[in-house]
Formats: sequence, structure tokens, C-alpha cells
Amino acid sequence: MADTPKVVNCDWLQQHLEDPQVVIVDCRFSLAQPQLGQQQYQASHIPGAYYLNLNQDLSSPVQKHGGRHPLPNADEFAQKLSAMGVNWGQTLVVAYDDSRFAFAARLWWLLRYLGHEQVAVLNGGFTAWLEAGYGVTDEISTPRMATFIPQVRDRMVVDIETVKSRKDMSGVVLVDSRDSDRYQGITEPIDPVAGHIPGAINYPWKEVTDSRGFLISSKEQQSRWSKLAGNNEIMVYCGSGVTACVNLLSLELAGIQGAKLYAGSWSDWCSYL
Repeated sequence: MADTPKVVNCDWLQQHLEDPQVVIVDCRFSLAQPQLGQQQYQASHIPGAYYLNLNQDLSSPVQKHGGRHPLPNADEFAQKLSAMGVNWGQTLVVAYDDSRFAFAARLWWLLRYLGHEQVAVLNGGFTAWLEAGYGVTDEISTPRMATFIPQVRDRMVVDIETVKSRKDMSGVVLVDSRDSDRYQGITEPIDPVAGHIPGAINYPWKEVTDSRGFLISSKEQQSRWSKLAGNNEIMVYCGSGVTACVNLLSLELAGIQGAKLYAGSWSDWCSYL
């Protein structure tokens, strides 16, 4: 699909529900209740949608280091995508959640990391779909046949050693995507250590959307990142490499390409402190 959009709206998706070149993925998840998203999917989801769980599908098992949500094994993840009917480089994947892209953007980033550009997020998520009056189902989507052979783009991700060695260089910016209270170390509800990586600047991921979960305009996205546009390298992190992907989506929408994800993020960094 030429000129793949990074974002689609509910009207567009409704018109493409039967399109064999479109695969819909429900990414709803709750950090506090890890099974809630799957339960919600089983009760009600967009017709034809498959489900991917942040912990089980969009991440690999937690180790001593590497953060709370390490990147999934590329080959294992590719098998799951193949079973959902995603042909590498061809099928448009539309990801949605109900958390202002917190989890849908993770899938958006992962697919691009595996060399698959044909991916978009659903503006407004599941809530917008319901508010538009479109139908839902509890029918679980059955496996399909496809071929997804990942072509990993290592340049899109950085590890702790790269962050340490590059973050203070001229023309390099390190962005912390968490809420300002966590960035400032005022509160830390998840990780054992509060604070942020020295030298990082704060761009909270929730600023990418409005209170209803819709993306702010392209002009507002550009304005948001205007101070960073001239830098040579942008590295982005959050708590565990998940919501940072919302900022990476925002940067792309603002026309700033090539920003990298510190996948381990603060949960990896503070595991060495």
C-alpha cells in the first residue's frame, strides 16, 4: 500500500473491515491488571480484530537487566504476525487501544523495527469506535496464513552503553517520555528508584493526544518538537520502552525521522544503580 498513513480514523476503518489487505490488532492492556485487556477483547472488540498482549506478545520475559518490557524475540513475534494474516511489506496493520496509544504505538514501532512500514494507529482508539456507533463483536478471530519474515532495523534502538556514551554529545538529545512527576523524581509508582537519566529533557507522552485520546494536529506536533528539529540524534525513553513509542510516533508525525528507542528505558537504567 503506497504512502501508508500512520494514522487512520474510524470511518476509514469501517470501510475497510472486509479488506483482505488490512489486519486489525487490539492492543488494550492495563499495567495494574495484566489480564484485563484480553478480557475486554473477549467481551467486545472491532470485528475481525486479533489481540496482542503487551506482556506476552509485545515483550519478551523480564531478566535482571533490560527493563520491564524487553523487546520480543523477532522470529517468535513474526510467527504470531503470520498467523494473523500479516504478509511482510504488504498487509496494512491497524493497531488500537483505549489508552491514548500507550500500547498501540508499541506495536506500530515494533512493526517498523522489523522492517514493516505498513502500519497505522486508530485515532481515538476503541472509545472513538464505540462513540461513532460502529459495531463490535465477541467472535474470536481465527488464524490466517501469511508470511512475515522480519528484517530487523538495529539502528532504531539503543542500549544503556550507547545512551551513556552519546547522551552528552553536542547535537544529541535524550528525551524522557514519562509524566513530569516521575521525571522529577517526585513520585515513582513502578520502578524501585525515582528520578531520571542525567541530561534528559522531559516531553510527557500524554501531550501527544487530547483528553479524549485523539492526536493533536500535525501543526501542533511540529510545534511541540520544534526546539529539537535541528539535532543530529534523538534518543527516547520512558519507564520500560512502551509509552516512549507514543513520542516516537509524534516525532514521525512532526516530520522528524530517525529518532531511536532506548528499549530498556528507566527500568533498565535504574537496575544498575
